[in-house]
Amino acid sequence: MFTGLIQQVGKLDRRETVGGGLRLVVAAGAWTPHLAEGESVAISGVCLTVANRQDRSFTCDVLRETLDRTCLGAKQPGCSLNLERALRLGDPMGGHMVTGHVDGIGTLLQKRGAGRDWVLKISCADDLLKGMVVKGSIAVDGISLTIAGLDSRSFTVHIIPFTWTQTSLRDLREGDAVNLETDIIGKHVRRHLEFSQPSSPLTPERLRQAGFGE
Repeated sequence: MFTGLIQQVGKLDRRETVGGGLRLVVAAGAWTPHLAEGESVAISGVCLTVANRQDRSFTCDVLRETLDRTCLGAKQPGCSLNLERALRLGDPMGGHMVTGHVDGIGTLLQKRGAGRDWVLKISCADDLLKGMVVKGSIAVDGISLTIAGLDSRSFTVHIIPFTWTQTSLRDLREGDAVNLETDIIGKHVRRHLEFSQPSSPLTPERLRQAGFGE
């Protein structure tokens, strides 16, 4: 589990093809405490396992399913990657509940300044949009953000200066792909409503059974 509060921005050092799969070597700053082999790290919103650790880098293997559902496979050496370690017992919950299981890919339609802030308009599949609400939470490349606007094909988020300078968002260009994870609570509510039985219509007989009238 993650919060969507990015702890540092790393760089993709290199890509390696191993047995038909992909291995990413990520250059990053020091961690306190040090990363451990086997622990989970969210890389631009994707939960991966640290397979190997060096002083200033670590390695993760990427499943075919992950490559199909995220934009990690398109990342090239030198690109910026948002990094967050998994929550530990007692850690503060400052963003929102992020699983690191990406739901799909969005496309940056527009990037514009608004005073000191930035506004991003991102398009995505209709099924993802149905899981969003205005003022609800969304993870964009692993960053916990609030949905400021929503229409039939896209949503809008506003970025404060701190988030802009401390994440990879500043490197995005219009047309770039981003990883999206909708709010886990909203997904459970939607699933419940989709499969729950519709309530019976209100009739005089039901009112009598409830004690109203004769």
